[in-house]
Amino acid sequence: MTDLKRVLGEITQLTTNIETNYPELYRSLDENPLTIPSKNHPNVNKKALQDYLDSLKQLLSHHIDTHKKNG
Repeated sequence: MTDLKRVLGEITQLTTNIETNYPELYRSLDENPLTIPSKNHPNVNKKALQDYLDSLKQLLSHHIDTHKKNG
């Protein structure tokens, strides 16, 4: 269970960072197809949360790289 709490904590920290420092990116998180479950009762387990955390990290990394090149 501590692994699950760690992943949830990382997700919380990362989304807070995105909300605070990258509001333009934060607005698009709700529209990200990766965050919308395709099932009525999705199975949210450690792997699903880890995958979501990894996708957030990739999204932020891509956003930062894109803005460095364009800025």
